Amino acid sequence: MVEDQVDRFFEVLADPTRRQVVQLLGEGPQRAGQLAVATGSSSPAMSRHLRILLQAGLVADERVADDARVRLFRLNPEPVVAVQAWLDQVQAHWREQLGAFKRHVEKS
Repeated sequence: MVEDQVDRFFEVLADPTRRQVVQLLGEGPQRAGQLAVATGSSSPAMSRHLRILLQAGLVADERVADDARVRLFRLNPEPVVAVQAWLDQVQAHWREQLGAFKRHVEKS
């Protein structure tokens, strides 16, 4: 399951506009129109990007209490936590491999 999340995370973020959206949302929640302007995208294109990010679970949306027509988009930290856990495992593996190589070279 975690591997599926990691695969989906990288697949979704392969697109530079979606990476930019994630960076922008890292600064705080924003409306779709704000994201479209900031990325230089059309509204329909931004809607498609946000739909993909929502389906992948990287982004969540919420309605504004004062105006139900307005949706704010924000980052969902769970997929990032899963990717960080995977990266930690990869790093631990390579640290172990490099340590073993170093010990081997030092014995020679």
